Amino acid sequence: MLAAPASSVKMPRTKKKVPTADTDNAPDIVIITGLSGSGMSSATNAFQDLGYFCVDNLPTTMLQPFARLVTIDEDEKGIRRAALVIDIREGEFLADFEKQLAALRATGLKVTVLFFEASDEVLQHRFSETRRPHPAEGGRGLPSSIGKERAAMAKIRSHADQIIDTSDHTVHTLRSFLLERFSPDRKGAPMRVQVLSFGHKYGNPGDLELLFDVRHLPNPHFVPDLKRLSGHDSRVVKYLNSYAEVKETLTRFTDLLTYLLPLYKREGKSYVTVGIGCTGGRHRSVMIANALTRALRKAGFDAHAAHRDVRKMNRSQFRSKLMKV
Repeated sequence: MLAAPASSVKMPRTKKKVPTADTDNAPDIVIITGLSGSGMSSATNAFQDLGYFCVDNLPTTMLQPFARLVTIDEDEKGIRRAALVIDIREGEFLADFEKQLAALRATGLKVTVLFFEASDEVLQHRFSETRRPHPAEGGRGLPSSIGKERAAMAKIRSHADQIIDTSDHTVHTLRSFLLERFSPDRKGAPMRVQVLSFGHKYGNPGDLELLFDVRHLPNPHFVPDLKRLSGHDSRVVKYLNSYAEVKETLTRFTDLLTYLLPLYKREGKSYVTVGIGCTGGRHRSVMIANALTRALRKAGFDAHAAHRDVRKMNRSQFRSKLMKV
């Protein structure tokens, strides 16, 4: 069935949202976009579980007419929240995205654009596993198709409110991440802070609000008795705490975050991720992330630590493990 032209669609106008202190932070409309194989389908399922009305492959020219179906008045019948998928299948409609997004935001609804992506290696692996053709397949192979789509979606990526790199996510961790960040039930809840340790040599996480580099601190990796341990171990913690610059760094990070986080909350953020990076993500970043999390909790924040790379083995450990098999 063909949709009527936008000019002929007559629907009740969406009421302008009046900001109040009690307004929750969940967006009225989420636009899910990004690269094929990056997890957009999983994201759509997560938003459906959150009660969003989900529409796949909606033409960009229909964004504003669709917005008239979304109501911010809980007493009115209509769609309370919606998640709309826009991707490479849009073809020539993608050129209208910027104009249509501006018109959508002019309605007064709270609109969030999420752009999902992953590394070329991960995308190739995912398509190889599913054995499905890439939407941008042009007969030159999968790597070429991924590159072609990445170039075609670059303009839309520049308009994203949040870029989510799913290279290190599974279907389950991505779902948990989205449910935590966008649940409408978090109204009035304290802002959640995730302190994420990682190793720079494995690549920087793509979904950070703040990033602190701790490679300036003494490295336990070069201490033979500590090399195979992690930043969770009390011996590594004791070693790092013996240096004044470690304590000073932690104090300054804590002071800065206790100043910034209330300002983020004032601007409507309900979830902030703080990255703590060292070389391998095993010693310094883990210890600092744990200590910083405890300091933030003591200051009254809902803070939790996560460690992306602490379990990854270095080459010598990997060879040693192979020799024992």
